[in-house]
Amino acid sequence: MDPPGGPDPADLLGPAGTLGAVWPLRAATGRPRGHDVSSHQKGVDWPAARARGARFVYIKATESTDYRNPYFSGQYTGARKAGLIRGAYHFALPDKSSGARQADYLVHHGGGWQADGWTLPPALDIEYNPYSKKHKCYGLSKGRMVGWIRSFSDEVKRETGRRPVIYTTTQWWKLCTGNSRAFSSTHALWVARHGTSGPGTLPGGWQFWTFWQYGIKGKLPGDQNLFNGSLSRLRIFARGR
Repeated sequence: MDPPGGPDPADLLGPAGTLGAVWPLRAATGRPRGHDVSSHQKGVDWPAARARGARFVYIKATESTDYRNPYFSGQYTGARKAGLIRGAYHFALPDKSSGARQADYLVHHGGGWQADGWTLPPALDIEYNPYSKKHKCYGLSKGRMVGWIRSFSDEVKRETGRRPVIYTTTQWWKLCTGNSRAFSSTHALWVARHGTSGPGTLPGGWQFWTFWQYGIKGKLPGDQNLFNGSLSRLRIFARGR
């Protein structure tokens, strides 16, 4: 079932702009390279990153409702000045507060969006609990986890006009949402799978990936990513049309 409001084509633009198209699940030479950073990278040399091939970046802005990346402002501004398309992401802690509350916290602390061709839609980073090996799914049932993600998405949509990109792994999605298909027709997928020639089987009914995090080390600061399309398609995705 689609989240309230139904699908927005701007949030589902595939590599050729075709809704629901099936695309090869492999690392494709020539696709724009990017990275994601957090407070761990501190002061990033953005012109150097661009010279090494970076064309986009996601920057951690917030976590739960009580953490803000202290380097976010400088990282976000610096990326734009260097000519990178950039966006903000939120690290979810579903056991701390509602999805709507955490979404609101993100939007008001760097996770806004505008159709300028330089701003990516906000991203939800939802994965294994780094603070508890025992509670990998934050103590939520599969149904409650799906509801939490839907609440986050609906609030981001209400406040920005865009659905968030969802970052996850296939393994976590299967374990903690029951491989829910509730979001594949309305949300872009940022899938993480490292050290392989492709992202592999996608979770939850997604037919193509929009971003693929393929490594934690490389030429660029932070984690290494690809966009599944051309640079012009990346700009269209950023604009939302």
